[in-house]
Amino acid sequence: METYVFKAMDLTGAPARGEVEADSKQAVTQQLKERGLIVLDIDAKSKSKDLNIDFLQRVKLRDLAIMTRQLSTMISSGMTILRALNVLEAQTQAKLLRETLVAVRKDVEAGLPLSDALARHPKVFGPLFVSMIRAGETGGLLEESLLRIADQLEKEDALRRQVRAAMVYPAVVVTFASAVMLALVAFIVPVFAKIFEEFDGELPALTKLTVGASDFLTGRWYLCLAVFAALVWSFFAWKKSSWGRPQWDRFKLRVPLKIGDTVQKIALARWSRTFSALVSSGVPILSAIEITGQTAGNDVIEKSMADVTESVKRGGTIAAPLKDVPVFPAMVVDMIAVGEETGALDTMLGKVADFYEAEVEAAVKAITSILEPAMIIVVGGMVGFIVISMYLPMFKVYDEIK
Repeated sequence: METYVFKAMDLTGAPARGEVEADSKQAVTQQLKERGLIVLDIDAKSKSKDLNIDFLQRVKLRDLAIMTRQLSTMISSGMTILRALNVLEAQTQAKLLRETLVAVRKDVEAGLPLSDALARHPKVFGPLFVSMIRAGETGGLLEESLLRIADQLEKEDALRRQVRAAMVYPAVVVTFASAVMLALVAFIVPVFAKIFEEFDGELPALTKLTVGASDFLTGRWYLCLAVFAALVWSFFAWKKSSWGRPQWDRFKLRVPLKIGDTVQKIALARWSRTFSALVSSGVPILSAIEITGQTAGNDVIEKSMADVTESVKRGGTIAAPLKDVPVFPAMVVDMIAVGEETGALDTMLGKVADFYEAEVEAAVKAITSILEPAMIIVVGGMVGFIVISMYLPMFKVYDEIK
C-alpha cells in the first residue's frame, strides 16, 4: 500500500486535507466519497517525506505519560482534539514522539478517529493505549481514559526504574571484575610466564591452566571476540524465538536468591495494573483479557489468559482457570473472585497491583542486600584464583630449596 496526499471539501464547502494509505488513487477516491467528501486533488506522497520509525529509538514511558496527561487536560478544558495535537507537536521535545504526533494529527485531519490514528503507530502506542482510547471515545469519556492511561504509564515507569536501579550495582561490579580479569590475564600473567620458563620441573596444573588461558587470549583475541559475539547473538535470538521465550520466562521464575520471586511479583503487578485500567475504562472483558496477556511480559501468564478467555466465553469466571496456574497465588485468585462477585473487579485488581508494587520495592532492596556480599565473594574468588595460580610455582621452588 502507498500513502496519498489529498485535498477535498465537504458538502458545506469546508476544505479538508490529509493522508491516507491505499492501493491506488481510485481506492483513495472511494474512501473519501464514503466519508462524504468531494475530491479536489490526490497525489502520491514523496517517499523521502515518509515517516519511518521502525529503526529509531523507542519513546520513553515518561515522555508518553506526560504527553497523555497534557492531552487529557486540554480536552477536558474544551479544546478540540485537532488543536490539542497541534499544541503537543509544538511543545514535545522527544523527536520520535513529535514526528509520530505529526502523523497522528494528519490522520485525524483526514477524518480518522483518534484511536485509529494511534493504532497506525504500534511501536509508540501499544494495544493497551489504543484500546483504552477507543473505549473512551465510545463512552464519551476520552479525557478520563487519557488520565487512566497516564497513571498506568507512570506506574509502569516507576516499576521499571526500581528494577533498573537494583541492577546498577551488579552490572558495575561485573563490568569492573571482568576488566580486572582481562587485565591480569593479558598483561600480568605473561610477565610471570616468562619467569616460569626458567624454572626446572613441571608447573602446577592450576598455573598451566592460567598461563594457557593467557596465551590463548593474547594470541587469538580476535577468536575470543568472535565467540563472545556469537554467544551473545545466539542468546538474544533464542530468547526472542517462539520456542526460546517460553523457556526463558519459566527459567526466570525459578532463579534462586529471591530473584525468581521478584520476577513473579513484577509480572503480577504489571498484569493486575493493566487489567484494572482496561476494565475501569470500559474495554470489553474479552479484549481486556487478551491485551493483558500480551502486555504481561511473561509467557506463562500470557498462556494462562487463553484459558481465562475460554472460561469467560463458556460463561465461567476469570478466577477459576487461574487456580491451576502456579504464578497466581491464592490471595490473588480469591481477590479476583470477590471482585467478580461484587462487581468491583477493577477495584480489586487495583488493590492487587498496589500490594505487589510495594512487594517489588521491598524485594528489590532485599536482593540488593544479598547481591552485595555475593558479588564481593565472586570478585575476590576470581582475583584470588589468578594470584594463587601465579604463586604456586614460587611455593614449589621454596619447598625444593628447603
